[in-house]
Amino acid sequence: METRGEEIHIDKDEARAGDTPNIVRYVLLISLALAIVALSAIWITGALTDDNPEGNSSATAAASVQGDSMS
Repeated sequence: METRGEEIHIDKDEARAGDTPNIVRYVLLISLALAIVALSAIWITGALTDDNPEGNSSATAAASVQGDSMS
């Protein structure tokens, strides 16, 4: 700690009252990776169990069938 006139200057570690272990950065990275894996698993299992493999969504196919039957 230095005193220059009426100003007091201290180091970063003294101002923080400790060291910074960067644990928050690791928690955020691990959480992001887990979220990506979970959402990918949901998306992949949904695509694998889809009854309509042509790529059309079920709602679009149902709407086109209803539209054809009304004509």
